[in-house]
Amino acid sequence: MKIYILLFIEFFKIGILSLGGGYATIPFLYQLINDYGWYTTQQLSDMIAISILTPGPVGINMATFAGYKTIGVSGAILASISLVIPSYIIVIVISKIMIKLKDNFYIKAILDILKPTGCGLLTVVGIKFCKDYITDIYSLLLLTTLFIISYKFKKNPLYYFLIGGVSGILIHLFFPNSGI
Repeated sequence: MKIYILLFIEFFKIGILSLGGGYATIPFLYQLINDYGWYTTQQLSDMIAISILTPGPVGINMATFAGYKTIGVSGAILASISLVIPSYIIVIVISKIMIKLKDNFYIKAILDILKPTGCGLLTVVGIKFCKDYITDIYSLLLLTTLFIISYKFKKNPLYYFLIGGVSGILIHLFFPNSGI
């Protein structure tokens, strides 16, 4: 029973302290090797590689793997939940505060600044994406067509990923030198 409590406490702490995403959990996971020996350095290395390749958030994937290596399936579940609980609590608290302060002049001003800032960051990512992946006329036509179709029909984005993937495969098959 003690190992379950330790696992919960350690991953709860990691959830609170690892600001910056899943990769920020790595130093804490390394420290667990020194403190408890729940897994080896080689297993941590494997954990990082698998977590990057596995769909989903890297931090949760690593917590799941570490928990599994420590005490099996129950450890995987406990470590994953323990890692997420602090974020969940913080979001609930902030949302309660935001509801109370929604009409506050300063909060409105901050949110008015954050909205265009977020749009600007997404625009920069989009431009970098286009510079890296729009390598020929086929890529440009596919992107433009999907953008127009998605704007006009407003369906689930998964449809457009599927259409883009199939289109990319077909373009690659019929135009092998296209760069797609």
